Amino acid sequence: MRGGAGTYILPIMPTGFLFCADPLRPRRVDPHFEAQAQAVRDLDGRLALIDHDAVQADRIAEAVARVPRGFGPVWYRGWMLRTEQYRAMEEALRARGCRLLVSGQEYRAGHELPGWIDCFRHLTPRTVVLPMAPSAAPPDVKRLASAVAGWSDGGFVIKDYVKSRKYEWSDACYAPNLARLPDVVARFVELQGEDLVGGLVIRRFENFERRELRVWWVDGEPVFAGPHPDDAQAATEAPGDLSEVRAAVRRLGCRFVTTDLVQRADGVRRVIEVGDGQVSDWPSATDPAVLYAALHNAVATPG
Repeated sequence: MRGGAGTYILPIMPTGFLFCADPLRPRRVDPHFEAQAQAVRDLDGRLALIDHDAVQADRIAEAVARVPRGFGPVWYRGWMLRTEQYRAMEEALRARGCRLLVSGQEYRAGHELPGWIDCFRHLTPRTVVLPMAPSAAPPDVKRLASAVAGWSDGGFVIKDYVKSRKYEWSDACYAPNLARLPDVVARFVELQGEDLVGGLVIRRFENFERRELRVWWVDGEPVFAGPHPDDAQAATEAPGDLSEVRAAVRRLGCRFVTTDLVQRADGVRRVIEVGDGQVSDWPSATDPAVLYAALHNAVATPG
C-alpha cells in the first residue's frame, strides 16, 4: 500500500527472504544458496533476489529491482556487505515496501567486532581496537606497544573489524611476541589493502582446540549448533550449557546472529567470533531446514 512521498506502508504478512542472485543467471538463486532457498520453498515461504554485485558497485536501484514492490518484512541471506552498502540496500528496499528485519545499526553491531566486543568481553580473548582507514599507514611500533601494554608476551592475533588472514597465519595473522607484532601488522594491512574494514584489531593469543562450533541465534534463542563451515564435514559435540553466551547475545540485542565457540586448552569455552546471521556461511553438508523454520516463524515486529 502506497503512502506519502512515494513510500509504502507495509501490510501485515509473513516474513520473506532475500537471496543473492546467480551472477550468470540473474533470475535464479546463486548456487551457493540454492539448498537454503529450497528450504524456504519447502515451507511455502516467500523469496526474492538481490544483485550482490550491483550493491557492491553502488548501483542500488539495479540491485533491488527484482524485489516485488510491497514485499514486506524480510531476512537477507547472502554474501557479506560493508555496513554502508547494507544501509544503502536497506533504504532502497524500504522505498519499495520491503523492510529488512535486521536494521543497518543491528547489522553493524553483529557484523563488526567493535559492535559486539563489549557484550562478550568476559567470554573472548583480550582485545584492542585501533581504527584506521584502508589507505592509512599501519600503526608504528610505539603505538602498537602502547596498545598492548600490560599484556603478557604470549602472542597476538591480527584482524580487521570483520576478517582475519588466518590462511597466511605466520605472515599476516599471528605474531608470537611483541618484537614480531609490527611486521605482522604491516603485512596484514598490505594484504588487506582497500578491503580493510574499519581498522585494526589485536587479540591476545589463546591456545584453542581446532574444532569450532557455530551456534545460530534467532531472537536471543539458539536454534541450531553445528560445525563451522570451514570444517563442515567435522562431527561436533552438543553445545552444552549456553547460558552465559545467551545472556551476552541478549545484551547485544540483535535478532539474528552467530557465535563461533571453541574450547581452550585448559577446558574453558571461549567465543572467538560473533557474526550477523544473514551473512554467516552455513555448513554445506548440513540440512538448513531447522534454521529456515525458525526464521520463517519469527515474528515480524514493527519497524
